[in-house]
Amino acid sequence: MIEIAIGIFVLLALLGMPLAFAIGVASLAGLWYGDMSLSILPERMLYAVDSFPLMAIPFFILAGELMVVGGAMARIISLANSLIGRVRGGLAHVTILSSMGLSAVSGTAIATASALGSTLVPSLSEAYDKKFAAGLVIASANLGPIIPPSAGMIVYAIMAGPSVSVSALFLSGVLPGILLAFILMCYVSWVAWRRGYPFTGEPISLKRILRELRRGLIIVLMPIIVVGGIISGAFTATEGSAIAVLYALFIGFAVTRELKIKDIPGVLLRAAITTSIVGALIAFASTITFLFTIELIPQALSEWLRAVTDNKYLMLVIVMIILACVGMFIEANAAFIMLVPLFAPLAIEYGLDPLHFALLFVLNIVIGSITPPIGVLLFVMSGITRLSIGKIVSAVWPYVIIQFGFLSICMFWPALVLTLPRLFGF
Repeated sequence: MIEIAIGIFVLLALLGMPLAFAIGVASLAGLWYGDMSLSILPERMLYAVDSFPLMAIPFFILAGELMVVGGAMARIISLANSLIGRVRGGLAHVTILSSMGLSAVSGTAIATASALGSTLVPSLSEAYDKKFAAGLVIASANLGPIIPPSAGMIVYAIMAGPSVSVSALFLSGVLPGILLAFILMCYVSWVAWRRGYPFTGEPISLKRILRELRRGLIIVLMPIIVVGGIISGAFTATEGSAIAVLYALFIGFAVTRELKIKDIPGVLLRAAITTSIVGALIAFASTITFLFTIELIPQALSEWLRAVTDNKYLMLVIVMIILACVGMFIEANAAFIMLVPLFAPLAIEYGLDPLHFALLFVLNIVIGSITPPIGVLLFVMSGITRLSIGKIVSAVWPYVIIQFGFLSICMFWPALVLTLPRLFGF
């Protein structure tokens, strides 16, 4: 039964069918072949999305849309400009810093890529070239699901159960997110020097920095208040996401005054479309997870890994390789729903720290959004820049290598992931 479902899913995915459609058809085929009632399908789908914590995802998506339309993005870019100063490839550094700022609001790579692409790609293309701009924005957008709040981390925590909390997972992404941004900036500096990119920006001025800090302080405070409240237990992730929406509305209407009533329907529509895509993937992917369960796939996978190795580090490497391959073909949320119930218990069984494993899982699947053939950010950036997928892939491959290298660092340096959560008692 599961073999039929997986085979049909892979075939439809390779043919370029929408992932939700491919998963749904594969689930129906698997249930039909197994001579099971098809009424199970809507029951499992409804059960998967009937979750209060999942409400955090549409709220964070909406907050990100409101921040972009409300002019917060412009202030984030101005603050980043003042901090970078006049350096070779300065606009590229500004892009990475701006991505960090927006990631702390939106929580998704797609929202970050869309905002950065529409805002900074024209300037980046003029200062450097369009291929470099596309690759840089895609790589920077991948900070979105790593720096909290992260929609991917919320989904992982829900699927993993009580072994991992959203607050602990949020904390685990802070230091890796900052270090990855620093590594990207080092690579950009090297590329700018080697290619002779021009100096951009204005010389660093303390007066200008203080001015931009005053203008952007209320925006910088948003992730501190929201994420800090979630981590401290003052409110749940869902409640924090609702607070983020109210905060974004306040900034747009009362601070920047760029958000208008007439903008609200468009913002709600875009947020609803993104949410519906995520919700459909979660619902359909849950049916595949159900097929995995009744076919005893977790037990079979555990037995296979035990036959291969009893070493937890070798097991971790094997799982990371599997996830890297999966990320090339399956969208992140679908991968979380289908694979977390399989691998999270195995990690505990092998004696791995569940929080360390969770961050590695999220980071690995996140990298899949920039790897061909079905890297969703490749298609997003192709639509923005009008470049072919082939050209974008040629620009992004150095960042793929960097991010997989960074994944290896996190694998064998657990302190990078666990230090901050441990300081807060997780």
